[in-house]
Order: sequence, then C-alpha cells, then structure tokens
Amino acid sequence: MVPYFRAIVPAGGAGTRLWPLSRRGAPKFLLDPFGSGRTLIQATWDRLVPLAGPDGIAVVTGAAHADAVRGQLPSTAEVFTEPAPRDSMPAIGLAAAVMTYRHPSAIVGSFAADHVIGDNVAFSDAIRGAIEAAREGLVATIGVRPTGPSTAFGYIQAADPLAGLAARRVAEFKEKPDAATAQGYIAAGDYRWNAGMFVARGQTLMDRLTEFHAGLADGLWTIARAWDTADRDRVLGEVWPTLPRIAIDHAIAEPLAPLGGMAVVDGAFAWDDVGDWRSVGTLAAPAADGARHVTIPPRSPISPAAAAVLIDSPDALIASHSERVVAVVGVSGAVIVDTPDALLITTRESAQLVKEAVNELTRRGREDVL
Repeated sequence: MVPYFRAIVPAGGAGTRLWPLSRRGAPKFLLDPFGSGRTLIQATWDRLVPLAGPDGIAVVTGAAHADAVRGQLPSTAEVFTEPAPRDSMPAIGLAAAVMTYRHPSAIVGSFAADHVIGDNVAFSDAIRGAIEAAREGLVATIGVRPTGPSTAFGYIQAADPLAGLAARRVAEFKEKPDAATAQGYIAAGDYRWNAGMFVARGQTLMDRLTEFHAGLADGLWTIARAWDTADRDRVLGEVWPTLPRIAIDHAIAEPLAPLGGMAVVDGAFAWDDVGDWRSVGTLAAPAADGARHVTIPPRSPISPAAAAVLIDSPDALIASHSERVVAVVGVSGAVIVDTPDALLITTRESAQLVKEAVNELTRRGREDVL
C-alpha cells in the first residue's frame, strides 16, 4: 500500500456502443462480459486494493446505480452518489475535494470502472511511478503503449524525460484521430494511448481546477466542507445543479500540458476500455468453432457448437441470452447480440456506429429497450 494514496473510481455512463448488452439500468461496469467471475467494477477494485487498501477506494456513481455498486463491492467501499451526471470532472472532483478536505496530504488517482487491464503488477508499477511524479507537484497520467494505430482512443504525445522520475513531460493531448493520423502517431514513436487515468496530490488537482475553472472548484469545496455533516444533502442539492458539465481532460489535462504541469508514465500492460463490440471481440477468447462467445446472463453456458453455425464467416462474435442456434453465413467479422428484447446485427468495422442505433431508439421514444 502507498501511504496517503486514495483511489477514485468514476462509474457512470450507459456504454451505448455496447447496446443491447449494456443498458441504462445495467451499464457495462456492472457486467462480466468475459465470464471471468468478476464484473468490470469488481476487477477494478481488485487492482486498486494493493495500492490504496480496502478503506482507500471511493466510487462515484449515479443514484440509479448506487445500490447495485454497493451490492457488488465490500462494505468498506465508500460510494459517492451524484444527484445527476455532470461529466467526469465534477464526479472526480467531488471525491477529490472530500478526500483532500479530510486528509490534506492525500494523493488521489482516478481510474475508470469499466476498463480491462492485462497485467496488474505492471499496472501497479505504473501507478507508483505516477505517484512519484505527483509528489513533485505534477498531474500525472498513464500512457499505454499502442499495439496498433487505433482510431478508437485519444493519444498523448510525450516530450522530454523528467529527471529522477519514471515519467516524461506531456507535450500535448490528441483527440481520437483518423486512420492516417493514427498511423503517423505510431510511426513517430512518442505517442501513447490516453487511458484516462490521472494521479495528483489532491490539493494540486483542486488548485489547478481553481486556476482553470474557479467556479467549479469553489462549488466542489463547498460540498466537501458539508459532506461529513448533517448539511450534506441540502448543500449537495443546492450546489450540484450549478456545476458545469466538463470532462477532466478538457478541464485540467489539456490546458495544463502546455504549461508543463502534466507528466506521462508508460503503461507496459495490455489495456482496453471495452468501448464497443469490436473491442469485445478482440478481448474474448476464440472457441473451437472459430467464433468468440460472450454469455449474457441468465443463460447458462452451452457448447459453442450448439450456440452457432459458422460458414465462411471468420472472426464472428456471438453474444446470446438464449440457447437459440445462430447461423452466420458469408459475413466476415459479424457481430450478433441476441437479448430477450433486442437483437443487434453489425460487423466489427461498424462497431462504433452502434451508438447511432441507440440515438435513433431514443428519438423514437423506445425507453423500454434502452
């Protein structure tokens, strides 16, 4: 365990690109899509306990999911319930402000609830390196070494090494690129995937937020001062709706990088944000029939041969709730997700467009399947 280290786990969003498996009422962080025996948020907890201890982890989630989160985690987990979604900076800032108000020396780290990490030891090593950078007054992030020119992730451009630290200065953050730009990043060699992990002294994080968004910082400090008092609900109800919606990347990371205040530590581990069905297809192990299978509860696992018939359809991904036989003929990279009330048919190449189907269902008022 690292003294004074506190982990924040923002658990929000509906994972619309993983519809119809991920829904508003059952978002992906509460699911176990790969049959590991641990949901994504439980796996996140498992990774963080060796660093922060069971009493040093806080989850920030919406009121609709707070009970489910508590049900999946040990009783020692602190759950911060945000009255309404305001994006990642208010969510992370809420926990950071409260933790810093309680422990002025706290170092805080933010880690998404729904990512997959391939090597927990390498993950811990990277976080320890980020903590050392945080002790020097920097806001540190983890840059995952790319395995290819992905257009699904943002990128971090690393600059000069920082003396005495296992980190480099951040030159710039880049939004998700097109394919040609991503190829250029890989060829350059100094770009890393942005995994959305941030580590800093709590006071440093809040000071930087004051510098860039004073009103938001003031509101979070107001809530923090009331958090452990009888006034919590009243103050939270009054202040939270006034806070701006903004992501931590836009609020702190992007404006701070040109000032030299951001550091990046190499993440030498496999990482994926499980952002769409193409990602799931990459992570799921292939079965004997060549397909990759994802079991949707409450269906009991059945043999792959009974689950699908594949004819000239390599790299198929089948996610099924029922024992209905699925036959795929002549469709490379097919993705078929069969749930009791919705059926998705797409391909890996079109996986990012699934969100558009959710948007269309929203426009049609089909809340029953969202």
